[in-house]
Order: sequence, then C-alpha cells, then structure tokens
Amino acid sequence: MSFISKGHIACQGCAALSTARLVLDVMGPKTVVVIPACCISVCNGAYPSAAFKVPVVNCAFETAAVTAAGIRAGLDKRGDEDVHVITLAGDGGTYDIGLGPLSGAAERNDNILYICYDNEAYMNTGIQRSSSTPMEAITTTTPKATPKKESKKDILSIMAAHRVPYIASATIAYPKDFRKKLEKAKEIKGFRFLLAFSPCPTGWKFNPKYAMKIAKLAVNAGIFPLIEIENGEVTWTREPKKGKRTESAEEYMRLQGRFDYE
Repeated sequence: MSFISKGHIACQGCAALSTARLVLDVMGPKTVVVIPACCISVCNGAYPSAAFKVPVVNCAFETAAVTAAGIRAGLDKRGDEDVHVITLAGDGGTYDIGLGPLSGAAERNDNILYICYDNEAYMNTGIQRSSSTPMEAITTTTPKATPKKESKKDILSIMAAHRVPYIASATIAYPKDFRKKLEKAKEIKGFRFLLAFSPCPTGWKFNPKYAMKIAKLAVNAGIFPLIEIENGEVTWTREPKKGKRTESAEEYMRLQGRFDYE
C-alpha cells in the first residue's frame, strides 16, 4: 500500500517525492508527518485535497523540529507511544532557517525522526541559493556571472556534534540502503537525523529521466557519501567506486545546467 496517492502535484522526476513515498512505506500508517514551508508541503496538495494518507501538520519554515517535538510530547501524554513522529523538511528549513530549533531538538534528544530531503536550494520559492547549495552552482540569487563561491555546509558533522543516537545519509537511487537505515531509525529512541540526497530536475536543470542516474553519480564520485554515525563512529554503507570518482564527478556536473557557464 502506498501512503501517497496519485493526486500529488510534484514536478516530474522529483526525487523528494520519491523519498517521501519510501519513508512512509517503511514508517507505516501510525505516523504523523510534520512539514514546514517547502516543496513537499505544496506537493501534498491544496486544501481540502491531500495526497498523503497519514496525518500531516504543516508549520512555519523554521519550526519543523519544535513542532514535531511538541506533537511527540502530546502523543506520549495520551499514551500513543507507538505512533511515529517524523519531519520532511527541505534544506532551506534545515541548514538555514530551521537550524536553531533543529539544534535544540537534537540537544534535548527529542524522540523524533528528522528527515531533510536535500535538493540544495530553495526550490519552492524560485531556486534561490541556500547554505546547502554547492560551490560553483548557479541559482536565481547566484546567477551565471557570479555562481556560488562558498562551500556547502556540512550538516552531518553539525548533527554529529550533538551526539544524538543515530545519523545517516541516504538517497532514493539506492533504495535498499535507504530502507535499511529507515528500519534502523524506526527502532531507535531519541533524536534521529537522516539526510536524503534529492536531485531536482527543475532547479538543477536536467532532464527528469536522469534523476536517479545523477544521484548514483553523486555517490560514486564521493560527492554525497552514504554513511551512518552511531556513538560517534562513522561507517560507510556504500563505498564510492575506486578509479571512477573523477569520471563520475565530470558526468554528474555535465548533466546539470546549474554548472553550465557557457
């Protein structure tokens, strides 16, 4: 059973929507999803329609983590401890606007699963750069003449500094790895953070049919490592292909218009 109906309004080839579908498939019907302002809040549909078949709470851009923590406390008070509380937030609401509340929830070790689908810009509001946008990428606020010159923020290291029980990175292009990490996170109590690499055809300017290929190239090039962090120990769950990192990186960039300066 899919917990997202066919009536969603995501862009063609949206990896974030595929991420949400897999997440809900693993988490199951006893799940409350908190969504701040982001693409997924739009994809779910406009009132009174809704594509998600589980309870969804839409909240302000900066409040995903604290809203989820409040819902968790309320459910626990009612004795509904078997209900999972998760967030589905974009990079803007995670790396930037929501970083303070996210840090607070992690420091308190609130019993929530925070998932950031990382499409590396503010896609919903017009493809503006975020601190997740990689160096040399073109956005509407870092135009062709002046691509972004700053490195992408290392959110995994920031979360690791909070010493939370479980941190992982994943991508829908490797669903078995992704599913295994979700299953593990589902059984852990306390704060869990999962970063999901989510290529965006609209913002990254590529043919939608290449979404999964681009995600695989990012992993094989070492651009997006698939790892787990437990008790401070980092484990690679899929090593980049040796000898093909440069080749994969070159093809990864060639397929995307956001790196095209010609």
